[in-house]
Amino acid sequence: MSTSTIYYATGRRKTAIARVWVKPGKGEIKVNRHTMDEYFGRKTLRMVVKQPLGVVEVDGDYDIHVNVNGGGLSGQAGAIRLGVARALQSLNTDFRGPLKKAGLLTRDARKKERKKYGLAGARRAFQFSKR
Repeated sequence: MSTSTIYYATGRRKTAIARVWVKPGKGEIKVNRHTMDEYFGRKTLRMVVKQPLGVVEVDGDYDIHVNVNGGGLSGQAGAIRLGVARALQSLNTDFRGPLKKAGLLTRDARKKERKKYGLAGARRAFQFSKR
């Protein structure tokens, strides 16, 4: 196997960062050296990760190796999804159209807003009492 057949991309979501390597194979998906079924217990998270493969109809044609850290499971699944979509785009430029139309190449910039001084949370004020 030559190294030119491995495609790399990075995906981010909230505080999760996923490094994704895609290469031709049998459709194996490894997340932090675990199978995807072991790592993601919920079926919805596994669906999120496989979404880009379904959009370009190459499910089972590529092996995916992911190194992900930070955030929770949902954020990690979103980061992996973006990374897989970007790797597929670099693999074949014809995939860009369907992936973009499905909204899979857009980085979700939403993050937790920081707590401000004088407030109980990011925007929540302390309870007001006249007396």
